[in-house]
Amino acid sequence: MPLFNFFSCHYVLGVSFPETLKPGCCHGDHHRAASFETERVALLKFKQGLTDPSHRLSSWVGKTAANGEALDDDGTHGKLGGEISHSLLDLKYLNHLDLSMNNFEGTRIPKFIGSLEKLRYLNLSGASFSGPIPPQLGNLSRLIYLDLKEYFDFNTYPDESSQNDLQWISGLSSLRHLNLEGVNLSRASAYWLHAVSKLPLSELHLPSCGLSVLPRSLPSSNLTSLSMLVLSNNGFNSTIPHWLFQLRNLVYLDLSFNNLRGSILDAFANRTSLESLRKMERFEWEITEMIDVLSGCNKCSLENLNLGLNELGGFLPYSLGNLSNLQSVLLWDNSFVGSIPNSIGNLSNLEELYLSNNQMSGTIPETLGQLNKLVALDISENPWEGVLTEAHLSNLTNLKELSIAKFSLLPDLTLLQYLKLRSCQVGPKFPVWLRNQNELNTLILRNARISDTIPEWFWKLDLELDQLDLGYNQLSGRTPNSLKFTLQSSVCLMWNHFNGSLPLVTLDISNNSLTGEIPALWNGVPNLVAHVDLSNNNLSGDLPTSNCTNIRTLDLGGNRFSGNIPAWIGQTMPSLWILRLRSNLFDGSIPLQLCTLSSLHILDLAQNNLSGSIPSCVGNLSAMASEIETYRYEAELTVLMKGREDSYRNILYLVNSIDLSNNGLSGDVPGGLTNLSRLGTLNLSMNHLTGKIPDNIGDLQLLETLDLSKNQLSGPIPPGMASLTLLNHLNLSYNNLSGRIPSGNQLQTLDDPSIYRDNPALCGRPITAKCPGDDNGTPNPPSGDDEDDDEDGAEAEMKWFYMSMGTGFVVGFWGVCGTLVIKQSWRHAYFRLVYDIKEWLLLVIQLNVGRLQRKLNLGRSQHHT
Repeated sequence: MPLFNFFSCHYVLGVSFPETLKPGCCHGDHHRAASFETERVALLKFKQGLTDPSHRLSSWVGKTAANGEALDDDGTHGKLGGEISHSLLDLKYLNHLDLSMNNFEGTRIPKFIGSLEKLRYLNLSGASFSGPIPPQLGNLSRLIYLDLKEYFDFNTYPDESSQNDLQWISGLSSLRHLNLEGVNLSRASAYWLHAVSKLPLSELHLPSCGLSVLPRSLPSSNLTSLSMLVLSNNGFNSTIPHWLFQLRNLVYLDLSFNNLRGSILDAFANRTSLESLRKMERFEWEITEMIDVLSGCNKCSLENLNLGLNELGGFLPYSLGNLSNLQSVLLWDNSFVGSIPNSIGNLSNLEELYLSNNQMSGTIPETLGQLNKLVALDISENPWEGVLTEAHLSNLTNLKELSIAKFSLLPDLTLLQYLKLRSCQVGPKFPVWLRNQNELNTLILRNARISDTIPEWFWKLDLELDQLDLGYNQLSGRTPNSLKFTLQSSVCLMWNHFNGSLPLVTLDISNNSLTGEIPALWNGVPNLVAHVDLSNNNLSGDLPTSNCTNIRTLDLGGNRFSGNIPAWIGQTMPSLWILRLRSNLFDGSIPLQLCTLSSLHILDLAQNNLSGSIPSCVGNLSAMASEIETYRYEAELTVLMKGREDSYRNILYLVNSIDLSNNGLSGDVPGGLTNLSRLGTLNLSMNHLTGKIPDNIGDLQLLETLDLSKNQLSGPIPPGMASLTLLNHLNLSYNNLSGRIPSGNQLQTLDDPSIYRDNPALCGRPITAKCPGDDNGTPNPPSGDDEDDDEDGAEAEMKWFYMSMGTGFVVGFWGVCGTLVIKQSWRHAYFRLVYDIKEWLLLVIQLNVGRLQRKLNLGRSQHHT
């Protein structure tokens, strides 16, 4: 969620400008400048009071405080804490304040927030405050949205958890959305409904608030606009009051996890607008009665029917098909019997159907195949009969999740993400219809009576599975070497006839918030793990020794690993393709053993604390010098190329890259690098390299990116660099290079002077410094007389363009505005015209609104009669 969104007025420091400028908001340039400066200082003071472990507010410095960046906290980065400064009171136009999901470590909610009189949105949910809700919040008469869900840090002040009441809420006269989930309101049990009924609410969330009392009658109230009501888990122990069903605009009702009882059939009979019914326990009705009543409504708009995990029984009635607006039917874990009614095909809007874990039997109606919007279907764990055929499933073109059991299956399925078939007759052959299922993340074919080998085309689907269960079949042959799994994956191949070694898998737990040291997770299963990606976490310590010889990809970038780069990487991982250790705390020198990795084609050790020289044996990385093998593989990796980070997947095997930038490496650029004839990216920037650029740098004919900037290189730029015909990103700035810049071929297109910045002894194009002899008429190749003429002509043309544009603006602006300023009668006529147009528009709108209201009132009266 957005952490801090500022102003609705016109200040530059505000992120957005959603409201029209209000007269009087500005009183001249001096007033605007003073306002901006005041708010800039206020923001800096606000920042100073906070703790910011992830540096999300690092851009708030100097004149750039609150530069408009969106600040999000999705739980994967450090949370803000500290104290909230009173300087927020200087933000006179602040209308949106969101401090949710942070950690203020038990500090009190500041009382001064109640003085932010223009505030319309306030969200403090999950922010670990303490103490009761300050009654000063009741002063926010313009507040529309208030979310204090679980704001409380129970571990800090447990004795204050029951001190809240709702006396303060009466002042929130504009409030439309209120969420107090998890806030102890037991002191307000007797009057909570009376308190909230005075507010013009459209959404009210009070689950788990300890209210205990559900009043039998509704006082005179403003709740006529209430569309969502959540009162679950409050310990209500009474009959359900009928006033709940007199809220004519209610579309979502959740009374789950209470002790309500009684019949609600009469109440439901008059409901037309309810769209979502959450599970309500211990009601005295059968599903047949309730659905019959609902389907009898003329305009029943029920969209979500969630009555799972109850003890409901009986048959699903035919009238279920009359609830034409249903989008979700969740009736799992009950005691329903019989079959699915044929009328199910009438639910043309249905997207979810969950009937698992009941006692339903019989055959599945073919009308199920008419639900072409269905996304999820779970009818497992029922004693069905018959066969599922193409007529049942072929038209379910949006189906992504399918779970069935105890069926014979002859389907032609659309692309699925979840497929669960337990104890179904799928075999004896391996199902050919899986051939197109390349989006699966869960595949369960347990006890599917398959007696076959798994065909090669299945492994070429390149699935990355969260769950694979092929247990209790008669499958044979080898296990594949192309399976990919995450750390939480579940794999079951039990009770089959597989042979060969364990499969190679992918271990990917990147982009999390893992901390501490990593265990020797690859030891003991030396042939199991092939691809390890632990990047972008907060892991630290030394790397554990590995004896896994099959690892092909090792990505530990974006962590806090320290110590020397282990030499055993080059000794125990001879098949390594990719080694990415960037953005860690490794120090020491680059181990010579890495030069033995003959299959390595991506080496990324950037942004560490490495020192010493680049090993001269780096030219032995033969995979960067040889033709591509016939073997292709797919993986995903972010690589810094051409001055930007790009993500590669399908063509990653074509990338050849060495990145040793932003370290403390010294010495010469090893000449052996020029042996890597297929190298595409070479980045040695931000080190302490000395000496010359290798003379035969031109041998790297496939080089696209070369960055040697911010070193101490000297001598001339080798002329052979002009022969690098694929070079499109070059940076030699901040060195001590000298002599004339080579020209011709590809270097003609790299004409940005910044490429050669801060090399005082360089001369020639494209920089302005001339070489000796240029003043005597010696041409500075390439000759560019024609180009100079073109450039001079273009510059002259641009000057005339800007001059004409400026003249046009002055004439147009003063021709209109100047006339209005000078001639009073014209000015009065103009503003009178604007006023008349506004009045006409308001009149048209009012007339149309009146007509609409009369039609609505007429329709209601006809309905009642």
